[in-house]
Amino acid sequence: MSEEFWPIIDIEYVDAYPWVIIPPRAGPSAPFEEWEDVHGWCLERAEDLWADRQLSPGPSGVPFVGETLARCAEALCPPGSDHWLFLHLDHPTDIPLPVCAAIGPAQEPREATLRTLTEADDTTAVEPPVVKSFVSPYLGSGITTFRYVTQEDSPHLAACVRYAWQVEEHGADVVIWTGTEDVARILNAADDVEELARSLAIFVP
Repeated sequence: MSEEFWPIIDIEYVDAYPWVIIPPRAGPSAPFEEWEDVHGWCLERAEDLWADRQLSPGPSGVPFVGETLARCAEALCPPGSDHWLFLHLDHPTDIPLPVCAAIGPAQEPREATLRTLTEADDTTAVEPPVVKSFVSPYLGSGITTFRYVTQEDSPHLAACVRYAWQVEEHGADVVIWTGTEDVARILNAADDVEELARSLAIFVP
């Protein structure tokens, strides 16, 4: 029997302002009580979004945004999923930009694993992915990639960003990923996504 893998993603240092943070549905850190009534929980987060940005939601703003968040949660975190979901919104009524983060047992060799996790050698990309080194104060040295890919169900290219680390201390690989065909959206959120990548840590319960 394989040994249980216990390191989990720690969000203690994440600036929650740009994000609605939706926890995993499975894994060592689950279950979270949010999933007992995700629609009600997303409605509360919608109220917080309007209040944090000091905007009036009007008569339908809260239920509209709450339902949008709930649809994202259900679509991007199906039963059994063990990744974190971060929904980026500048304005409450923006279409959320989803960013996912996952952790798992470290795989060798390190460099090849990081390139695989970040799709650094994706031969289907429109152009060779842009690959850069990236250092996190909590996860150490890793790499990040940016690439454009075609989509089967859309004539538009999708812009994709990934970060990955191998944390030897915990025997763990960590990966962050996001993508959208709204290129301006991902570029405008780039600083917040990078700050998220710098803020994630590892906790062993």
